[in-house]
Amino acid sequence: MSLPFLDLKRLNAAHDEAIRAGIARVIDSGWYILGEEVAAFEREFAAYCQARHCIGVADGLDALALILKAYGIGEGDEVLVPSNTFIATWLAVSQAGATPVPVEPDPRTHNIDPARLEAAITPTTRAIMPVHLYGQPADMGPLLDVARRHGLKVIEDAAQAHGARYRGRRVGSLGDAAGFSFYPGKNLGAMGDGGAITTNDDALAAKLRMLRNYGSSIKYKHEMAGVNSRLDEMQAAVLRAKLPSLDADNAARRRIAAAYLDALKDLPLQLPQVADGAEPVWHLMVIGTDKRPAVQAALTAAGIGHLVHYPIACHQQQAYAGQAWPPLPIAEALQHQVLSLPIAPYMSTDDVARVAAVVRQALS
Repeated sequence: MSLPFLDLKRLNAAHDEAIRAGIARVIDSGWYILGEEVAAFEREFAAYCQARHCIGVADGLDALALILKAYGIGEGDEVLVPSNTFIATWLAVSQAGATPVPVEPDPRTHNIDPARLEAAITPTTRAIMPVHLYGQPADMGPLLDVARRHGLKVIEDAAQAHGARYRGRRVGSLGDAAGFSFYPGKNLGAMGDGGAITTNDDALAAKLRMLRNYGSSIKYKHEMAGVNSRLDEMQAAVLRAKLPSLDADNAARRRIAAAYLDALKDLPLQLPQVADGAEPVWHLMVIGTDKRPAVQAALTAAGIGHLVHYPIACHQQQAYAGQAWPPLPIAEALQHQVLSLPIAPYMSTDDVARVAAVVRQALS
């Protein structure tokens, strides 16, 4: 019997009745853009994230880029980003017209290393964009200390970390603003693209609401050069249906992650390590091994899905070719070692045992 990396049909089946009711509400309302579903979701998700404001946008990339633009960060400015992340983090900086400056990760957590930040700061640095990678919060305490000392904005890339906490607070409320993605495979996933920004900055929130909607707060009156990046009513209804179960789903992910860590603890693997004060939500279960091809072949033969997050470091992508990058040996090593095993709320400990047995056999 196969075990896919992620079964979206099965994942959403648990919310089927609520999702269908939400979609029916949208159809019956006759209002399909920036209506009550988006407004209600923004209120509910802001409260969930312990933030004053939530602004629904088209996707996670737009969320990050719009924050930068709203803060006036653009051409001639630098933004510190992790060297090890999905490329959307870097693309948001580029889309705003600024320059991404990579900072290497802590090899234990794969998240940006706060101890390396100050060496990367220059007179044109305007912001730090930490990523809560794989669902584990970045080490925000020392990172925020660096930002305060240098007068930098902190923009959280929380695309993989819906519901995670750091020192008791939700991600999305730790920095100046945060960008979320609701891509279908996320812990809180829509049935299409979607994104949101959370912030406690009242002025920023007001500006973002205009920027996402053609630069307008009053119809046909455009106060700034904005874009069309609005969370869809249908997707908002889906997200509202799933949000009440997010904590329970994340708790299930924690149980599966704990089972993996126990089952794999005696093997020659780099297992995930959790930073002090962090409460991950285990969007991904990422292990590291120098024998990745052998493990991948064994998992494939056993019908077990797996992925590599991420096989090509951002600075080695064609999109960033021709630019001079500093040596980034940690990111370059990780791309050859990391392997993501299946993890989802519907999985059982028997599923974990099956995966672990295949990994063990491959390494023996």
